[in-house]
Amino acid sequence: MAETVLIHSSAEAPPVHPDRAVVVLDVIRASTTAVTALAQGRRVFPVVSVREARVVAARLSQPLLAGELEGQTPPGFDETNSPAAIEARTDFGRPLVLLSSSGTKTINEARGRAVYVACIRNALAQTMLLIERHPHVAIVGAATKGQFRLEDQLCAARIAEGLIAAGYRPVGRTADLVDRCRDQPLSNIGSGASANYLRRSGQDRDLDFVLGHIDDLDAAFELIDGEIIQVSASSDHARAPGEPTHEIPA
Repeated sequence: MAETVLIHSSAEAPPVHPDRAVVVLDVIRASTTAVTALAQGRRVFPVVSVREARVVAARLSQPLLAGELEGQTPPGFDETNSPAAIEARTDFGRPLVLLSSSGTKTINEARGRAVYVACIRNALAQTMLLIERHPHVAIVGAATKGQFRLEDQLCAARIAEGLIAAGYRPVGRTADLVDRCRDQPLSNIGSGASANYLRRSGQDRDLDFVLGHIDDLDAAFELIDGEIIQVSASSDHARAPGEPTHEIPA
């Protein structure tokens, strides 16, 4: 059977395929926040509720709690769901417990199969690893307020286009989405609903961060036993906790 790639959003019920690896995207902002923390050498634990965040944090040493629910940072959290805020911190040894309204929920809903967390920072590396490891792939955009947001569509299309070039057969609406996104520059993210929200809420630095970090990380990140772990193309080596990731020099 030929390799296949499917793009859909978490608001949709995808066709069932038991062997399909899942790549979760929430470019603005949860997957970018997680990948940024991992690039600092942090351990990262995505959770679905404040209660779970506190349970996970209780078994870690000096955890850093970051996240939002419906745009609000929960009481007692150290940061909101912000890649720029995480990038600015220097306490790299503190593991990150991350909560978001849609992204971390989508990551956890995909458990039970191979699950990767990606963003624009590592779209190329994620594509290469998928080609090496998985004949069937679903790229899932975390629907925010039920919407498949522009930034996730563009990132999904970049990954899918690389897979199609490697011989994967697009299924569902994947080919149409790739064609529609092919000539769109990533700067178009700035005109999307998520970008407008960041501007209205005074969080422009996260938009600048997303647009300023494109394929600058040579690593992919997999959810294993509730923790996101670095894995690399051409290697089955998983990062030891606290070991920093490899960044491609600008």
